[in-house]
Amino acid sequence: MKKTCINIFIILLVVFSACKKQTANYSTFPISAYSPLQVGKYISYNLDSLIFINFGTKDTTIHYQVKYSVDATITDNLGRPGFRIQRYIRTDSTVAWTPDNTFMAFNTGNTFEFIENNLRFLKLVEPIKNGYSWSGNSYIDTYSNNAGLQYMDGWNYTYANVNANDTLTTGILLDSTLTVNQCNLVLNDTSNLQIYSEVDYSVEQYTKGIGMVYKKFLHREYQPPTPGTNGYALGYGITLTMFDHN
Repeated sequence: MKKTCINIFIILLVVFSACKKQTANYSTFPISAYSPLQVGKYISYNLDSLIFINFGTKDTTIHYQVKYSVDATITDNLGRPGFRIQRYIRTDSTVAWTPDNTFMAFNTGNTFEFIENNLRFLKLVEPIKNGYSWSGNSYIDTYSNNAGLQYMDGWNYTYANVNANDTLTTGILLDSTLTVNQCNLVLNDTSNLQIYSEVDYSVEQYTKGIGMVYKKFLHREYQPPTPGTNGYALGYGITLTMFDHN
């Protein structure tokens, strides 16, 4: 009888430990904590914009600052409440902000959706736990040849580093962050200039009580030389790093 009781105790201990380990993977905060939208809220970022010049034979990075400001509540065509976000841009802090784009954001309770240039992204989805993945670009028509978005097809967004602490390059200390790895694809050897290659990379970081604090995106296609032409690159990249918020 004593041996049986010991065996039952060991089984219960193993089950409890397994459950505890699984629970530790979950965020203790809802999606709304990582997308705390309300009119008047803003986040300002340093923006590094990578572009290809000289007919794609050279790349260069242009530096800006952008501010995403929630300026109004809205309702979409499905009757869902959301927010309109105005983006402002400037070359540096010595010049005034200039509006340059408008976005929409919706927190449905178990998803956070962001609409940019008529493209709807599923930025966050519950449950928030390390390793959980979903099709973040599922609402985007990636098959249309005219759209030029085939490279966005099949991206599996995946949570990592949930509830981690971090420090941005701007010196801002963060706690209760999460990382969304969206894509990390390298097709063919990018150092071989005689063959086609492609790089697709996208990651975002969110912090409880603030929202998105960091984003890095790169889409680059390299076309090899043909008789009478040089090889060239197409695409673009951006890096957003928060330096101010309210």
